Amino acid sequence: MQTTLKSSAVFTGVGLHSGLPVTMTVHAAARNHGIWFRRTDVIGQDALVPARWDAVNPTPLCTKIENADGVVVSTIEHIMAALAGCGITNAMIDVDGPEVPIMDGSSAEFVRGILAKGVQKQSNGGWALRVLKTVEVRTDLGWARLEPARNLSIDFAIEFEDAAIGSQSKSLNMANGTFVRELCDSRTFCRNSDVEMMLANGLAKGGTLENAVVVDGDQVLSPGGLRHADEAVRHKMLDALGDLSLAGAPILGRYTGMRAGHSMTNALLRALFADPSAYEMVDCDASINAYLPGAGVTRSEIPAAH
Repeated sequence: MQTTLKSSAVFTGVGLHSGLPVTMTVHAAARNHGIWFRRTDVIGQDALVPARWDAVNPTPLCTKIENADGVVVSTIEHIMAALAGCGITNAMIDVDGPEVPIMDGSSAEFVRGILAKGVQKQSNGGWALRVLKTVEVRTDLGWARLEPARNLSIDFAIEFEDAAIGSQSKSLNMANGTFVRELCDSRTFCRNSDVEMMLANGLAKGGTLENAVVVDGDQVLSPGGLRHADEAVRHKMLDALGDLSLAGAPILGRYTGMRAGHSMTNALLRALFADPSAYEMVDCDASINAYLPGAGVTRSEIPAAH
């Protein structure tokens, strides 16, 4: 199914790494448009950047896309997860700087804004990417895998020395609003020692205890504590959905990540597309549409504001 927003949604905040004010507007787009970002502050260069796996410039802390002119948009994973989780397939996203606003560190505000504007069905058609055989990538730190399945599911496991996080794992079938109900309000997280290191290197200037879960040993430093006991692994699953959506079509397959991050998920998509026998593009008929992440999502399923 192809869908877009019924009217534009505007979001204002700060960039996580720059700390500068950012305004982002998600506009409706025509059928077969896909998801594109447009840098409204760029003059004399191509301001359009595709939200696509082969436009990713791998970075360790976020997902950054870049066009042939070197124009970038970074930290796109949370808005991409929100679009995928709400079933939006076509949108033009205007942003007046090099970063998407971090908001509260989750996708919840994006989901609320999108569903408040409404989802416009454009056609029953469209494409989905069906995984035909297992593809896997590994590093010394972890691994990620895609394997055949009827619809998208995400399995994730993390391990951290800090007792406030420790070892966590979770598995979810992503059909029919699971993202909105279970994952969208889970915030990015980091260790207090990492915050100090990033600040010393001129990064995370916009990071606060209000837009990230910061832990120190067994302590959660962010006011109000955790939204979920396993909020950290839920956020990694949120990130994974956003990064997987850069395939350009809903994925029908099972994603498993073990200590995986943005770069590894992108490497997995690159490995998938490098092997034409590992996938096929299929028409989204009614039986497929019924099990997509955004199928049937309503505003009532959004977790209460924190």
